[in-house]
Amino acid sequence: MKLMKQLLVIGCLLAFMLPAFGCSEEGPAEKAGKKLDQTMEQAKEAAQKLSDDAAAAIEKAKE
Repeated sequence: MKLMKQLLVIGCLLAFMLPAFGCSEEGPAEKAGKKLDQTMEQAKEAAQKLSDDAAAAIEKAKE
């Protein structure tokens, strides 16, 4: 019984360590994901600027 517990603990530790020692190089999916994240961030910033500009134009038109 004690051996089973030790094996279980070792197995759990190995399972938690596996992601840390996984692939060190980025694959095509990771690279594409990063590019997509950058593109989405740029689009978000552009939309925010457009919204700010529109709000400023509306305020100016009210005057």
